[in-house]
Amino acid sequence: MPNKTITNPRINNQISAPELRVVDEAGKNLGVFPLAKALEMARAEGMDLIETVPSANPPVAKIMSFDKFRYQRAKELKKQRQSESLTKGLKQIRIGAKTAKNDLLTKIKKTEEFLEDGYKVEIFMRLRGREKGNPDWARKTLEGMLQLITADHKIVSPIKYNGTAFTVQISK
Repeated sequence: MPNKTITNPRINNQISAPELRVVDEAGKNLGVFPLAKALEMARAEGMDLIETVPSANPPVAKIMSFDKFRYQRAKELKKQRQSESLTKGLKQIRIGAKTAKNDLLTKIKKTEEFLEDGYKVEIFMRLRGREKGNPDWARKTLEGMLQLITADHKIVSPIKYNGTAFTVQISK
């Protein structure tokens, strides 16, 4: 997974806005104050002044510990990444052109489970050796497998042949 750059918010003396909307640690709006007054309020509580929404007019700053702020933001990012991975959901089922009937039924059962869980499923049929010489037969085998799937599904991308394999994507 590529490492996303996280820009740190400006804190304490890094803040350049002349006026700030100040929010306390619990999220209660304290009002709009000049920068010097807001910094004074944060120091009086032994906390940091963190600019959370720099694009607002006036910018929003929160009075809280910067360490606690970083920890909470790291937790939110982790939770967000986990929810993204669930929605991406592409599972792959690999079969051969000569896969036996019972093995095919096992793969179909697994495909139906993935579809019920909300995943897209890519069925990948690799052709070996002389099987490549008869792609029409392999395509019919793949189409027959698709007809055996009893769960409600639709074909997202049609059957594609790249010379060595057939692929098709289906979803609920």
